[in-house]
Amino acid sequence: MNNKGIQFILLSTLCFALVNTGVKTLSNPIYFGFQKFPPHQIVFIRSIISFIISFYYLKKNKLPILGVNKKWLLIRGVFGTLALTLFFFTLQNLNLAIATVLQYLSPIFTILISMYFFKEKVLKMQWIMIAISFLGVLMLGIEKIQNNHLDLFWLGMGLLSAGFSGIAYNAIIQCKNTDSPLNIVIYFPMLAAPVMGLWCLYEFVVPNLIELFILILIGLFTQFAQVFMTKALHSANASHIVPFKYLGAIYAVFLGYFIFDEKQSNLSLMAMGIIILGLLGNHTLKIVKQQRANYLAKRLG
Repeated sequence: MNNKGIQFILLSTLCFALVNTGVKTLSNPIYFGFQKFPPHQIVFIRSIISFIISFYYLKKNKLPILGVNKKWLLIRGVFGTLALTLFFFTLQNLNLAIATVLQYLSPIFTILISMYFFKEKVLKMQWIMIAISFLGVLMLGIEKIQNNHLDLFWLGMGLLSAGFSGIAYNAIIQCKNTDSPLNIVIYFPMLAAPVMGLWCLYEFVVPNLIELFILILIGLFTQFAQVFMTKALHSANASHIVPFKYLGAIYAVFLGYFIFDEKQSNLSLMAMGIIILGLLGNHTLKIVKQQRANYLAKRLG
């Protein structure tokens, strides 16, 4: 197993966890005495930073800004914007661990969407793993609602965010043989920045120096996370790397507990564990299916 790839994925997951913590900090004024920043403003500033960095490297490498597969790049940008904006709203209204685990359901939606639109075959065992993940979501929802700790609306928004991410991931797959990763990345801020900028005209909070520093860090760490993720997937087989991504759920539980005093019941922890189990099981089955297809292709070849 490639240790460098594992190091990169751990760094990527940690960066994403820090981004989520920063968003949670600035979108809840009860913490640390900061002002309450609307999620669209955080998306706007993050998009500006991401656009500047991506634009610079595209120009440096003499790549076309608008890319080749414009249809799917546009779909990636639109649904990526919707997914991230909704996710930031869920971070504002749900605790850190729950919002993070709900977002991790996006691979399930990726499979369901690719099955419906691109006729990808799904193994029977994959359906079982999908059902296990959604059983965890159901357990989580019932437990939190009974204890008045969760608004069902925001649980639904978390699922919708994961669904939009699934569409964006399918668009990325359609672009992998036509466009560079930088082209895929830049379409998000290229669409998000003007839309969120217009929204900011109606609701904008002027940050102080510390808050501005955190906003800039959110943008930078998001870019670092994406770079480390790409390096990880280029350094080793995805089957060795992707399972480590779900350590982000553990980061979220600990960061939520120590920074935001978010205490999870045993049932909540069990529900989140069931969701992650279903996701890992589904990922393992995808790898087995791919290896079987490769083996048969070699035999026939």
